[in-house]
Parts: sequence; C-alpha cells; structure tokens
Amino acid sequence: MGDYFIGIDIGTGSARAGVFTAQGRMLAAARQDIALFLEAGDIAEQSSHDIWAAASRATRAAVAEARIDPAEIRGIGFDATCSLVLVDATGGPVTVSTTGDPDRNIIVWMDHRATREAREINATAHPVLRYVGGRISPEMETPKLLWLKRHLPESYARTAHFFDLVDYMTWRATGSLARSICTVTCKWTYLGHETRWDESYFRTVGLGDLSENHFARIGAKVVEPGMAVGHGLTEAAAADFGLLPGTVVSAGLIDAHAGGLGTVGAAGGDGSITGRMGYVFGTSACTMASSTEPAFVPGVWGPYYSAMVPGLWLNEGGQSAAGAAIDQLLRCHPAAPEAEARARAAGRSLVDLVAEEAERLAAGTSPTTLMGALTVVPDFLGNRSPFAEPEARGVIAGLGMDRSLASLAGLYLAGICGLGYGMRQILNAMEAEGIEIETVVVSGGASGAPFIRQLLADSAGVAIAGTEATEPVLLGAAMLGAVAAGRYEDLPTAMPAMSRLDAIHRPAEGETATWHRHRFAAFEALQLASRSVV
Repeated sequence: MGDYFIGIDIGTGSARAGVFTAQGRMLAAARQDIALFLEAGDIAEQSSHDIWAAASRATRAAVAEARIDPAEIRGIGFDATCSLVLVDATGGPVTVSTTGDPDRNIIVWMDHRATREAREINATAHPVLRYVGGRISPEMETPKLLWLKRHLPESYARTAHFFDLVDYMTWRATGSLARSICTVTCKWTYLGHETRWDESYFRTVGLGDLSENHFARIGAKVVEPGMAVGHGLTEAAAADFGLLPGTVVSAGLIDAHAGGLGTVGAAGGDGSITGRMGYVFGTSACTMASSTEPAFVPGVWGPYYSAMVPGLWLNEGGQSAAGAAIDQLLRCHPAAPEAEARARAAGRSLVDLVAEEAERLAAGTSPTTLMGALTVVPDFLGNRSPFAEPEARGVIAGLGMDRSLASLAGLYLAGICGLGYGMRQILNAMEAEGIEIETVVVSGGASGAPFIRQLLADSAGVAIAGTEATEPVLLGAAMLGAVAAGRYEDLPTAMPAMSRLDAIHRPAEGETATWHRHRFAAFEALQLASRSVV
C-alpha cells in the first residue's frame, strides 16, 4: 500500500486532476473541458454542476491511469479560479444570469460587470481597501455581490451561501461550510491578520445584510490552507469521484496560489520563499510574493496574512490577461488565418504553432531583430498591477505592412516581452516598498519553453526559474492534501519535499540588456499615453 495524493485544479476552461506520490512525482493526470458562457458587457458565467461533473470525471480518469487502488489515496486538495458561486438552502444553483438560466450560477473571475460598483466602493476610501492594494477590483467578490443585489435582487435574496469556487468544491466534497482564509482574505476583504470580517465595510458599501448571523452567508468559519475540513469525502462525493468515503480533504487555494505553493518553496537554487516570486502564467498571470512583515504596495493586492503560506504575508499582482492576451494579439495579424489553418491541420493551437515558429526564426537571428520596432502593451482586459485600472486597454505600436508568418512570430515575441515589462513594473513597485525578489519561479503552460523563460528574464530583468514538476499548480493542490492527511507537518515542510527547481535563466547583459531598457521606456510611454485617454 502506498501513500498518494490528488490535486484537483479548476481553471477557466477545464477541470484537471493529478495523482502524486509523497515525493511530488506525478503518476497521472487527466482533464475535462468545462463550459464558459461569454456575453457582451464583459459577462462571463459558468455552471457549478458542470464543473463538479468535470472534476469527477477527471479524477476518475487520473486514478485509473495511475493504476492505484482508491484506498491508497490519503488526501485531496482543491484549487480553483476566484469565481463567485451562488446556491440556495437546498444546495441548488441560483442564477447569476439575466437570461434566468438556473444552471448559470457562477460569475467567473474575469467577468467585469461590476466595474461601476468597484469604482463606487473605491470612492468610499474605507480602511479595509488598504489591504487590497488601495483599490478593489471588479474581479473581486464584494463588487459582484453589490451588482447582484442591485440587478438580480431575487437571486441575491434567495442565495443561502455565496462561495468562492474552491470553497464550493470543498463544501460539495465534505459538507463543510468552512471557507479558506486564502479566498476570503484575497477576494472578499476578510482581515486574515485579525481573523475577522469588518462589519463597517459591508455597511458602508451597501452590503450590511451579509453581516447577519456572524456572516453565515459568506463564511462564519475560516480555516488555513492545508487544514482538513469536515470528515472527509461524503458518500455522495466519494461515489462521484470513485474514491472512498472519509478520504481527507484540505481547505483549498485560489489556483494561482496553488501554483505559488508548487514553485516558490521548491528545493534547489539560491534564496528562500521570501526571496522568490511565483509567476503563474495561464489565461491571466498572477504574481505571488511572500514576506515576514506586511508591505503595502500601491496597485498590488494585499498584504494578505496566511493567504498562501500560513504565517507569511502575501502580495498578489499580475496581469488580467496573459495567455488570453497573447491569443488576442495574434488574431489581430493578417497572417493569423493562415497560421490557424496550419495549426488546426497539425492538431495544435495557434499560439503553440506561432511560438515554435518564433523560436525557430529567432535561432537564426535574435528575438530583438525579429521583433523590430514592435512594442506591445497587453492590457487588453485592463491593468491588474501595478496601476489597478480595469478600464485600461492594450496598445500595439510599430506595425508595418508585412503580412508574413515571420511578422506574426515577431508580434508574438513582442507580446511576451510586453508581459515581461509588466512583470518588471510589479517588481519595481514591490522593491520600492522593501520587497526584494531574487528569482521569479514561473509555472503554467505558456511559460514551459526555455526560450520563453529566457525572453521573460531579459525583458523583466530578473532571474527566471521553472520547476521539475510539469504541473506545479496540480502539485500545489496535492501538497494541501498531503499536509491535511498528516504526511507532512506543514506547508513549508511539504514544499521543498515535493517540488524541485529546474534550470535558472538569468537576464542577458550588454547590448540585449540595453535594448530591453530602451524598449521598456517606450512601453511605459505608450502605456501612459493610453491611460490618459481612458
């Protein structure tokens, strides 16, 4: 009999499950697509039933592929996007959609319908906002709750429990209403360092009713990640997942934070957790930096106490669109239809095909030559950090008449550099407040190639490392299960035991460094000009 742990990740487009050994080796992984309903007005919605079914299928498939007995699964950890889930007193879905579709009961993290409500909340200048970088984002939950109260009052009134998606998953798995300190601190304004909600904040913004019964509708009990919740899998959940009732389930994490867990504490290399920053490169990009003391960084979310690693403060930033921004960028180019047809014929994505072509072409010259005069500010979905401006938009400068695939490859590289320059801005903002980062540890499919990691190192001006784990987000979720099951004493012990650093890419010097300094200056000038007309 072995000790194995499952990490279950609920992303924007799919649910994934991975089976890991206690040493962090992944035996198998599986994924299932989930539906995403997009509508005009920055609307993005999902179904909790669809997500639960997809997670169940992915888990069954991963365990079957690993060829292990379900009795050998000691613990499970969930992570998920920071999306808002509504259920009624029976546990049934409550619609968040103006269509009235009852299955659409999730407002997805990327949904910006509550931009007006976020502006109004920020205008109150309530002291709680100091712990979200000074300005709350429409990606967070209280603006969305205020939108629901105003625009769908019947749904708001009928909802018995408002969950962050990962808390919904642990509730559905165990029956426990406990919320993770990660979700409620990072997205709901819970004061983790004081272990309390601030009732005055909710009264001030027009959500005072949520304070009733000790905030029962949004979380009367809050626990740290890695803590076992409930009494393990219920019989119904175990039947769905093909596991044993009572299997230990941990309080979960937001998906980016699970990626941080799977990377920043990895064994090897120089520095410690507090000298490294996680950069989770998916549909969006999130940066995770831990410190022993609170640091208030304008435009960077936090500081959040115990939100990722218990006992440490977390500053969270990033870009509202990263992988999604690159995809959007490429589709603006006249060569995109031809490239997409080639990608489809090869059974690949457009981004993967262009990335490979860019690496091939750059090998014969250089990335900077291939980019030419192109500069990209990839704020297509607003700027998350360090300006906290959801109304900001992207800029592409240096376009010519070239319609070739090589030109498309150059645009791709310029987009990656734009993300790197955005990372540089976040690093500069944190350094100004005393947070010094020696190494950025990246994760996510878009950052897997060494070529891309080097380009990020050059454009951001910082050492970039990856991990040996091919799925560090899933690994981070599995770490939660390992700690909850007692295999490791705590997360700081589990992190180096289950994760190891890979090659470290250091920023180029000389002419390449000079080129990027000049291009970064152009990037900031374009960004400033764009922000001035929003």
